[in-house]
Amino acid sequence: MTTGHALPGVATINREGIEAVRTQYLGRLGEVHCYSAELEAGVQPPEGLVFRDLRMLFGSLSEELHTLAGRAVQIVEWDRTHQYCGACGEKTVASENDRSRKCPDCQIPMYPRLSPAMIVAVEKDDQILLARSGHFPPGIYSTLAGFVEPGESVEAAVVREVWEETRIVVDDVRYFASQPWPFPNSLMLGFTARYVSGEIDTSHDAEVEEADWFAADQLPNTFPGHISISQWLLGDFIDRHRSA
Repeated sequence: MTTGHALPGVATINREGIEAVRTQYLGRLGEVHCYSAELEAGVQPPEGLVFRDLRMLFGSLSEELHTLAGRAVQIVEWDRTHQYCGACGEKTVASENDRSRKCPDCQIPMYPRLSPAMIVAVEKDDQILLARSGHFPPGIYSTLAGFVEPGESVEAAVVREVWEETRIVVDDVRYFASQPWPFPNSLMLGFTARYVSGEIDTSHDAEVEEADWFAADQLPNTFPGHISISQWLLGDFIDRHRSA
């Protein structure tokens, strides 16, 4: 894509001789048929074009286009990592009937995988709990998130993750919304939760650099735009508490 964050058209891609290893049909965006394309590892973009990680495009693409790009990332990653059977090592083949690959030897079907994750806005009176990770841009905070473990409900994961990351105890966990999260294959389930007890302590979690409570009119820097579910949670908190 160009440095102005405009996606190149098919004519540009063809003119520059960009060859895909594999392509996958994504569906239609309006009247336009859309495809994802996997490129060779290490390929360099032609002059005038750059590759960008999807996270770097928050606020730069429309919500509709960002969602489509996320679908492309998930499908490309699944297809790339399921070229061989995990049981016997045989080369897999794409199904002609659905979105799957199958081992011709042991007949094991392989569908795109989704890894459930939770994200939560923890509230204490008129404040929200935000944290920053070492892989965030400098000064950026967000709501807490983590993966659901085997045998665990998403609500239990909320309570556990908040405790592990901050040593804060929460209850009254309520569903808010969900969002496909293509980093690389998650389904993010959003919640709100109520503070019960505890003092913030991030020394037990290597991923969290710091965390704190913030009022709606004193929020730190957060990711720009309105694309991610963390931004939706923050927007909901701001709307309810700034108008209170």
